[in-house]
Amino acid sequence: MTTSTTMRRNSSHARSRSLPSISHPTVSKAEELLCRLRSSEAVRPSPSASSSSICHDLIDLNNLYECVEDLLQLPLTQQALTGQDRNSKWVDQALDESLMLVDVCGTTRDVLLEMKESVQELESALRRRKCGESVVSEVATYNSSRKKVNKVINKCLGDLRKIENNNSALLEEEPEVASIIRQVEGITHSIFESILSLSIGSKARRGWSLVSKMMHTKSFNSQEKVAGVSEFEKVEVALKSLSCKEIGIREVQKQLVDLEISIQGFEDGLECVFRHLMRHRVSLLNILSY
Repeated sequence: MTTSTTMRRNSSHARSRSLPSISHPTVSKAEELLCRLRSSEAVRPSPSASSSSICHDLIDLNNLYECVEDLLQLPLTQQALTGQDRNSKWVDQALDESLMLVDVCGTTRDVLLEMKESVQELESALRRRKCGESVVSEVATYNSSRKKVNKVINKCLGDLRKIENNNSALLEEEPEVASIIRQVEGITHSIFESILSLSIGSKARRGWSLVSKMMHTKSFNSQEKVAGVSEFEKVEVALKSLSCKEIGIREVQKQLVDLEISIQGFEDGLECVFRHLMRHRVSLLNILSY
C-alpha cells in the first residue's frame, strides 16, 4: 500500500533543526502514538480489522492530532515554518491533503449517518411486525438503501486511492515537521479507508464465500468463530438467513443492535477527528500568515 510506503520513507528522514529536541515530551508522545498506530490492523490495513480496533485507533489518532497541534504552537516550529521554508511545496501539499481529509471525513460521517438511519428504520419495522407477517418489503428497502450507500463508499475509496498515489512522492529538503505531518495524514487516510472498506460489507472485503459458509452452519452464532467478521457482515448474513427461514427475527434484531453500536462508535470518533482536522488546517494557514 502506497500510504504505508510513504510513511516508512518519512520515518527514515534525518531530524532537522525545525523540531525541538527528541527529549521534548510533545515529540516523544507523538512518536509513541505514531509507532502504535503504524502497527494497528486499521493502518496496515488488514481484512481482520474489527470495529472495536478501529474505534481504539480513532482515539489514538485524536490524541496524535493534539500532539501535532501542540507541536505547531511551539516557537521553534513556527520560526522554522515562517522562515525560508514557508513557501516550500510541502506546505501546499499539506494544506491540500488536509482539505481532502476534511472532505472524506465529512462524506464518511454522512454515509454512516445514512446507514444508521436505515438500521433504525429496519429495527422499527421488525418491532411493529405482527406475528407471522412477512418482512420481505422492509428487508428489500434496507438492501436498496445499502446499495446506494455502497456506491458512495466505492467512489470515496476510489478518490482516496487516487490522491494517495498523487501524494506518494517524497519531497526533498522538507523540514522535519513536514515528515511528521505527512505520517499523521497518511495514518488518517488509512483509517478512513479501513472504515469505508469495513462498512461496505463482505462482498467487497472477502467475497460471498464467507456468507455462504455462515449460512450453512448449524447455528448462526457460529459465525463468531470466523476471524474478522464485522457487524456489517453479520447483518448481511442475518438477513440472508432470515429470507431462507434459517434464523428468527430476534437474532436479526440482535445483529442490528450490534451494528448500530458499531456505527455510533465510528461516528463519535470521526466527530472528534473532524474537529481536529479543521483546527489543524487553521493552524497551518495561521502560521503561513505570520
